[in-house]
Amino acid sequence: MTPVRKLTFIHTVSALEPMFASLASERLAGWEIASTIDENLLAQTIANGRVDQKVFSDLERHVQAATNVGSSAIIVTCSTLGEAVDQLAARTATPLYRIDRGMAERAVVQASTIGILATLPTTLDPTARLLQSTAERMRRHCKFISRLSAGAFSCLREGNREGHDERVRKDYEALSGEVELVVLAQASMARALHEGPLHRPYLTSPELGMDYIAQVLRLSRMSVD
Repeated sequence: MTPVRKLTFIHTVSALEPMFASLASERLAGWEIASTIDENLLAQTIANGRVDQKVFSDLERHVQAATNVGSSAIIVTCSTLGEAVDQLAARTATPLYRIDRGMAERAVVQASTIGILATLPTTLDPTARLLQSTAERMRRHCKFISRLSAGAFSCLREGNREGHDERVRKDYEALSGEVELVVLAQASMARALHEGPLHRPYLTSPELGMDYIAQVLRLSRMSVD
């Protein structure tokens, strides 16, 4: 009898938990899905403008706790914390993944001029560095244009989803005129582009990230179809 594998998500936005649980169930049938939610990780990073030592230590504590309860793999779904995840993954026994690497690999393969759109500067910069390093690793010559959708996150935090979506769509339309492809740095942004004609294709991290991680787990024989 094949032992049940356990996948633990670490979320900084509670509203994303059901979506990722569904994506994982579709791609990793038979796995037990668990979640840890700590919205303070993102709130403190926004307040400080960077991932400081306390946020790093708190994230490390969550990773260790997931390991202690028998997780076979751990995924951090917050792109803002991506570089901290990479640092922790290098010294964590349990496989630890950032959610946006699959999106980055798809982006640099599909286009040579790529726009990066985010609603938070703390997400924009690490996403841009991930895309640049991915292009270098895959020997792709890409040009990146970063754009901050100012005011959009404030609207979202205040419960004004329509205001958020309007700002994101406006900035997407402006950025898409300069590039072949737009990367949305945060999962919460995708809804803004669900309706109406689009000037350029766009990528988001949840589906592509889960596709990538599920493939890695299958290749490592941690998962069976």
